[in-house]
Amino acid sequence: MTARRRLQGVVTSNKMMKTVVVEVSHTYRHPLYQKVVHSAKRFMAHDELGCKVGDEVLIVESKPISHNKRWVVQEIVKKSELEEEIVKEG
Repeated sequence: MTARRRLQGVVTSNKMMKTVVVEVSHTYRHPLYQKVVHSAKRFMAHDELGCKVGDEVLIVESKPISHNKRWVVQEIVKKSELEEEIVKEG
């Protein structure tokens, strides 16, 4: 296993060729006020697997692929619910 960071998030856009935007949510408790804080960060990731919007994916840190891409989609953890419904109907 390598020392590369791995993050799990949801695909929010797949309009580019071989690139998806993955939103990674992070929930933590504020150190002083003890309030639960939600934050999210968006990463551009290289996609060879053909992810759809709403898929939950695992992304892995990589060498720079382009100006904004430094992550690669390693696996699709969970398909989007919309796609599962379409498959069941058809």
